[in-house]
Amino acid sequence: MNQRVLFVVNEAPYGSERTYNALRHANAVASSVDVVQVFFIGDGVGAARRGQQTPNGYYNVERMLRQANRAGVVMGVCGSCMDARALSADALVPGAHRSSMDELAAWTLAADQVLIY
Repeated sequence: MNQRVLFVVNEAPYGSERTYNALRHANAVASSVDVVQVFFIGDGVGAARRGQQTPNGYYNVERMLRQANRAGVVMGVCGSCMDARALSADALVPGAHRSSMDELAAWTLAADQVLIY
């Protein structure tokens, strides 16, 4: 049986620890289930931007997403939210793709668990 877990991330990558904790959680779950998907929506789309620079000793969401990509986590980024923030598909971290509400709906219906951050 394929177990599928979907994480929906609404928060900006920095300013609170919600996105950080969502990615920690997704990366931990990825080693125990068949499919982990992360969908970034609203201000969460900023988490998927390539080229993030943080101070030494501070977590870096881009590095966390690269780890998730290596673990096989599938990452979608809301296309209309990207457009509203002038974020192009070529500015996304490796493994993240421009997505849509239709894909989020399909992922939601196929998921065994949906976690919203």
